[in-house]
Amino acid sequence: MTRLFVFDLDGTLVDSLYDLADSANELLISWGGAPLEPNAVARMVGEGAATLVSRAFAAAGVDQPADALRRFLAIYDTKLLNRTRAYEGMTETLKALSARAALAVLTNKPLAATRRILEGLQLSSFFDVDAVIGGDGPHARKPDPAGFQRLCERAGVAPSDAMLVGDSLVDWQTARNAGAAICLARYGFGFRQFPQETLNGHERLIDRPTDLLRM
Repeated sequence: MTRLFVFDLDGTLVDSLYDLADSANELLISWGGAPLEPNAVARMVGEGAATLVSRAFAAAGVDQPADALRRFLAIYDTKLLNRTRAYEGMTETLKALSARAALAVLTNKPLAATRRILEGLQLSSFFDVDAVIGGDGPHARKPDPAGFQRLCERAGVAPSDAMLVGDSLVDWQTARNAGAAICLARYGFGFRQFPQETLNGHERLIDRPTDLLRM
């Protein structure tokens, strides 16, 4: 029985693709580059803002300035909640799950931005303050299992009794590295480029948040 559900943020709890793409494109345009399609940006998300920025400049064929990450974060800070929304059914799903298990968030997004999104979309009440770990804290970013393990320790749950809910290969690798179950959100934009040959039959797959309630 799953006693702890650990959620990824982007592409799992919330659809943030367009705000991320708009921010990356504003940065690229300011540096003389052409904007990228949102689907192209979707393939760059999941390993933290620095990786997203580097991939965006590489895809645009533009030299990356030394302060590109700082510029991106400043731009994104103004767009966090422009078009980002919780996936349909997510609030109801979290409410039901919170009655039967502990809930947490593990993301490679900076913690401050994560908290603002959770609060802005009325999702923060489902997660204790110290049950949210971002990519700029003391723990190594996913797919390193350190953050996941810390959340398990906090909840008093063995990793084998916890499930990571995510949408990307990075999430799959994190769960594997932690010895935990993995549930992949096929509705998330990170799943669009998931290498299907990696699936080994032990994953749970969902097409909407409410599918979690049937597990």
